[in-house]
Amino acid sequence: MKLQRGGVRVWIGILVLLAALLASAVVVWQEISRFADAPMAIHPDAPSVVIPRGAGFNRIVDELQARHLSAAPRWFWRVLAERMHVTRDLQAGEYALRPGMTPRQLLDDMAHSRVVQHRFTIVDGWTFQQLRKALDDAPALRHATASMSNAEIMRRLGMAGKNPEGRFLPETYAYVLGDSDLDILRRSHQAMQHLLAKLWPERETDLPIKTPYQALILASIVEKETAQADERARIAGVFVRRLRKGMRLQTDPAVIYGMGASYHGNIRRRDLQTDTPYNTYMHAGLPPTPIALPGKPAIVAALHPEPGKALYFVARGDGTHVFSDTLAEHDRAVRCYQLKLCKGASR
Repeated sequence: MKLQRGGVRVWIGILVLLAALLASAVVVWQEISRFADAPMAIHPDAPSVVIPRGAGFNRIVDELQARHLSAAPRWFWRVLAERMHVTRDLQAGEYALRPGMTPRQLLDDMAHSRVVQHRFTIVDGWTFQQLRKALDDAPALRHATASMSNAEIMRRLGMAGKNPEGRFLPETYAYVLGDSDLDILRRSHQAMQHLLAKLWPERETDLPIKTPYQALILASIVEKETAQADERARIAGVFVRRLRKGMRLQTDPAVIYGMGASYHGNIRRRDLQTDTPYNTYMHAGLPPTPIALPGKPAIVAALHPEPGKALYFVARGDGTHVFSDTLAEHDRAVRCYQLKLCKGASR
């Protein structure tokens, strides 16, 4: 009888222990559930977290713990990852820490490689040197070209011996942490090649430009002459008619490009008389290379110039231009808008 009572007490003790363990497990489970869906402590000055390549689960959690995103113990992260079946799926990269984000959401992003997408915009009309400067200043981009010459960059892009000016399409390109500036250049160069391959066969017939590269040169001049969308094709028309007639283009942006670092905001008479390959007041035809990176609208304008008779144009001073058919009309427009000798003129 004593033995039976002792056995009962043992079983009661076991049941009490099991009940306590079960209650503890329920409490822990509830705590982990609260941890999983509680907003993390995200500092506004640190909007992302970087998981290095080759990091195992413990190192990943160490990185998260070091950011003080949660006061929960490390094993909470492991239990949550196990519950989500993502323990072995977490991937390296840069992950956004959004306001109100929870541990569950962060692990899900890491499991599906929803890395931060950065944006880099190449602006229509930049020169290649301006593009290089902007790439040097771009955050989260690996600067592989910092010590490269322009010639070396072109060699790395498979364009050895080619001038880089004009060969990169102005657009916005997405990149992720670890991508390099050379990756952006490669993609923008390929984008320009694809665009030219599409647009060149659709060009107007009987143009005085015979290659896609000459189209780039003309488009770059159009790009630098006007920012007005409705003027691009008109200005392209002026230059096309000049080329057909054998007239010099006399375009100031080309002269400025040829001046390089010696240009300080104004073109003087002696600059127009200084012989450079880009001085279109002294040399007939197109310059030897583009003078900037033309955008798609300028390229379309160069390939589809507006018909007409105008051979001249002059800036009004408000971003628009006055177009003239004859030199006499042009001289009057110059006196009016450049020398300020009249109150206004019709466009």
